[in-house]
Amino acid sequence: MIALEPALAALAALPRGQRLLGFDIGTKTIGLAMSDVERTLATPLETLVRTKFGKDAERLGEHVRRYGIGGFVVGLPVNMDGSEGPRAQATRAFMRNLGRVLPLPVAFWDERLSTAAVQRALIDADASRARRAEVVDRMAAAYILQGALDRIRTSRSEDTTLY
Repeated sequence: MIALEPALAALAALPRGQRLLGFDIGTKTIGLAMSDVERTLATPLETLVRTKFGKDAERLGEHVRRYGIGGFVVGLPVNMDGSEGPRAQATRAFMRNLGRVLPLPVAFWDERLSTAAVQRALIDADASRARRAEVVDRMAAAYILQGALDRIRTSRSEDTTLY
């Protein structure tokens, strides 16, 4: 059995019916995705254009209250060698600040190649360049969130496997 990372274990232990909100944090936008109440499927939600932190946090708080969000899965932009550079540090800082306003459990998820995978899927679906630009951030957030949901579900199924 593979043990679930502590941050994901905290999300897996949330009460039934609480959704997860996935983030793809960029310098200009924040892609958002949301899980269903069973926490099995991620759906793109929206792309927020970043403004000042206080306004961004307020809009995120509205989503938390409206949709019954119990925790966050945040794409962490690590370098290809696994090290963390300035973008990863900025993402961690954003979530630290958000945690002061919205104190919910957070799991960071390696987002390497997530945008590239989403871009490839959109190209394969023959989406125009304009359409790809419009949806890529929230679809990347869904890709990130789905990866975490799948990991949680795999861990649960391994826990119930009889040997």
